[in-house]
Amino acid sequence: MGRLTTHVLDTASGRPATGLALELWRLDDERLSLIGECKTDADGRCPSPLLEGEAFTPGRYQLLFRAGDYFRARNPGDAQPEPAFLDEVIVRFGVADADRHYHVPLLLSPYGYSTYRGS
Repeated sequence: MGRLTTHVLDTASGRPATGLALELWRLDDERLSLIGECKTDADGRCPSPLLEGEAFTPGRYQLLFRAGDYFRARNPGDAQPEPAFLDEVIVRFGVADADRHYHVPLLLSPYGYSTYRGS
């Protein structure tokens, strides 16, 4: 059975992004439906797959990472600009084969990010 996972690394600190809130949405004809949400653990991962088994179906999805909240909480004494340059990072992607593992990592800093399909 396939599954969907993510992993967030804070490239500014060189560590996993612990406590970053994220949401998973499904897109159907441009309509968004919230599927689930989590906060990353000490390794920058959600404690379980975001989707797996019969719930994991082909289609279009969106991960919303709450980057601004994460950086404000990480350095409360550090003056972050308001509004934050990256407040919410949205990654839209498609799942063609729900029998495979889809891993969507995020490399994140206050001023940039990158993502890719991992393994």
